[in-house]
Amino acid sequence: MFDNIRVVLSHTTHPGNIGAAARAMKTMGLSRLYLINPRYFPDAQATAMAAGADDILQHAVVCSSIDEALQGVTFTVAMTARLRDISIAVKTPREAMPEVLQQAATQPVALLFGTEMSGLTNEEMGKAQLGVNIPANPEFSSLNIAAAVQVMAYELGVAAQSFAPCVQEIEPATHERIEGLYAHLEKTLFEIGFFTTQNPARLMQRLRRLFSRTRLEDEEINILRGMLTVTTEYNARLKKRYAEEHPDVQ
Repeated sequence: MFDNIRVVLSHTTHPGNIGAAARAMKTMGLSRLYLINPRYFPDAQATAMAAGADDILQHAVVCSSIDEALQGVTFTVAMTARLRDISIAVKTPREAMPEVLQQAATQPVALLFGTEMSGLTNEEMGKAQLGVNIPANPEFSSLNIAAAVQVMAYELGVAAQSFAPCVQEIEPATHERIEGLYAHLEKTLFEIGFFTTQNPARLMQRLRRLFSRTRLEDEEINILRGMLTVTTEYNARLKKRYAEEHPDVQ
């Protein structure tokens, strides 16, 4: 199961945090590290802070975008230190880790961590199916990214001790298939004029939240995209007919 779990660090600014995160991963049996546009990597400070977890740094995958880092993933868990206006469901690490293990038993899973200063953006949060918040002092809830990785890795180990996988009833679609649906949906809504009285970004966040609760399968995505294609084609025919019947209307 742990081989199916990747730790994804987004836009890390301090190389020492990358090394410390690698060390935290290795102590708990995790080995797959993905880095999205780190400011400094490779770096001597990262190696020093890894304290023996050099192999994880050597095999770390450096990505240019979050979509690249999540390619092939079917379940993404995003770390968040604060409540947000529009958000996915948020659990504690202890509540979330059994679900992570269940997904990782058969499919790739990602634990997504944001930059040190501001955490994950709303756009990055929108890529996840579940949020996790580490309970902390409300007056001082800032947690070092490597410490957050250590907490999550520890809770994975605790959950694994009593974990018994159950039969998966569905085979969820991968990240890139779901992102393709969202892009198609947004394009179609623009074309049919749905966004004229809506806030597109906010509406798409809500639609992401809706679909993230459904755990879409490939065939379901095919059905939805087929519906969107037919909608676009029908809208184009209506526009063409209207233009033919009203040639003087611009």
